[in-house]
Amino acid sequence: MTPTNALPDAAAPTTDVGARRRLGMLALATVGFAVNFWAWSLLSPLGPLLKDMLTLSAFEQALVVAVPVIVGSLGRIPVGALTDRFGGRVMFCAMSALTVLPVLFIGLGGYRSLTGLLVGGFFLGIGGAVFAVGIPFVSAWFPPSRRGLALGVYGAGMGGTAVGALTTVHLVEGWGMATPFLLTAGMLALFALLAALFLRDAPGRSIPREPFLRWLSGTLRLTVTWQASVLYAVLFGGYVAFSVYLPAYLGTAYDLPQADASGRMAGFVVLAVVMRPIGGWLSDAFGPVRVLVAALLVVAAGAVAQSFTPPLMPLGTIAFLGMAAALGTGSGAVFALVALLAPANRVGSVTGVVGAAGGLGGFVPPLLMGGLYGAFGSYALGLAALAVVALGLLLLTITAVRRAVQARQR
Repeated sequence: MTPTNALPDAAAPTTDVGARRRLGMLALATVGFAVNFWAWSLLSPLGPLLKDMLTLSAFEQALVVAVPVIVGSLGRIPVGALTDRFGGRVMFCAMSALTVLPVLFIGLGGYRSLTGLLVGGFFLGIGGAVFAVGIPFVSAWFPPSRRGLALGVYGAGMGGTAVGALTTVHLVEGWGMATPFLLTAGMLALFALLAALFLRDAPGRSIPREPFLRWLSGTLRLTVTWQASVLYAVLFGGYVAFSVYLPAYLGTAYDLPQADASGRMAGFVVLAVVMRPIGGWLSDAFGPVRVLVAALLVVAAGAVAQSFTPPLMPLGTIAFLGMAAALGTGSGAVFALVALLAPANRVGSVTGVVGAAGGLGGFVPPLLMGGLYGAFGSYALGLAALAVVALGLLLLTITAVRRAVQARQR
């Protein structure tokens, strides 16, 4: 006889699994995500140094930095679908081991030419695609009432990019160009070994039998795929955009020196990363729709306030920190929404598409802000556009997304 309190989809197998084992799987997956993101972000902090070393043009420097980001973002689509088929354990091991190769290639000589950097950077994108492995892996281990917090904790592994930003240049200056690459390759190899030994997929995982392309096509037809993609493109894309463009903005709008502007950008990033698991926890407690509504309201309000370029202390700082907290919280809520609405055996595929949208969403705002400033000598229109987009997403959330969640809960 079936128990009346049985959980739907993939949640049922998790009810008889010890909390300690679930937390162990979550911790190991989060570490793997952070290490892969560390590797993925190695070239960005070295951009100015590589430009001087190889006499690169501004476009070539931007291309070196952009290639792994683009590949890592788009690569999440097939990686998510492959995770549905082969499971998180296999994919974590395989992708971490494969990422070792471009890291070593660049560190042991690929950095000496533009061609080497572009080839190495292309395959370095594998590390950025690993995001799509952990979401379905972690989701399957936790019951619905705790998935938001668990996925938020996993998402905080994006802080691996901060590790790269803070350590890479110092390691190169102190120990030579190869040092950060050798260190990261060693960490990746160690994690791949630990994953093979200790990482396990949740019991009862459903394995798709459809051909890969048909499976991916079915995922693209799901409403939740597009709703979550649009939300994540703005919320996580906004975080990415500010983390890239904020130093330039603060230097231009407030005449801050580079060190001060970079320090404030680091504070923005840390707050957004910390708020991501809190966004997941709040989604468990109050539902992802309410959390998304609150986050989008704060983003819109902060963007409107900052469009007037108020004094940096305190109004400008409050506006930016408020947006950082909201963007991190909203990003956590998006994947609580995915875990709630996506079919259990398609969470990986949906995650891949949504993750790609978020990664690519970070490219548009800096280009838009720079173009508008060049045309009008002001950032006001760009920030006003962010406010309008946030309010548009707020309308989407309280209508179509809310109806989808209510239908799922009936």
